[in-house]
Amino acid sequence: MPSFDIVSEVDKQEVKNAVEQTNKEVGNRFDFKGSDARVEQKELELTVYADDEYKLGQVLDVLRPRMVKRSIDVRSLELKDVEKIGGDKVKQVVIVRTGVPSDKAKQIGKLIKESKIKVQSSIQGETVRVQGAKRDDLQAAIALVRKEVTDLPLQFINFRD
Repeated sequence: MPSFDIVSEVDKQEVKNAVEQTNKEVGNRFDFKGSDARVEQKELELTVYADDEYKLGQVLDVLRPRMVKRSIDVRSLELKDVEKIGGDKVKQVVIVRTGVPSDKAKQIGKLIKESKIKVQSSIQGETVRVQGAKRDDLQAAIALVRKEVTDLPLQFINFRD
């Protein structure tokens, strides 16, 4: 039976490259001279440090285009609250989300079921598997999900006949 998987993934190496490019540019920029602005990475958790909230925003403005150039959708970035770490210095944790959250997976399953397309969806961990008898029905399901789910970057993989 033909099927495909709906996932939300990012390439960890590309995230690392984007962080390194951001740190290099921040280190070279004149408006950051003598500043402690930087981005640190632990797996898929980035921590942005800066001297004040304005410079923190500037570092994020450097980081986002680097992510886009490396094919990482900025919708996968989840910004946490800004924290003060002494004096005027601040930091902000940025989580790079992967996987389809269970509530979003349920929403996708409900969306497919209500569309009356002749396919079945099942949640398997952080992926949603969609199966159907006809290839055209699966492609219609992909088009529907692509159109309706806009707040999470989704990829459609493992398309099998």
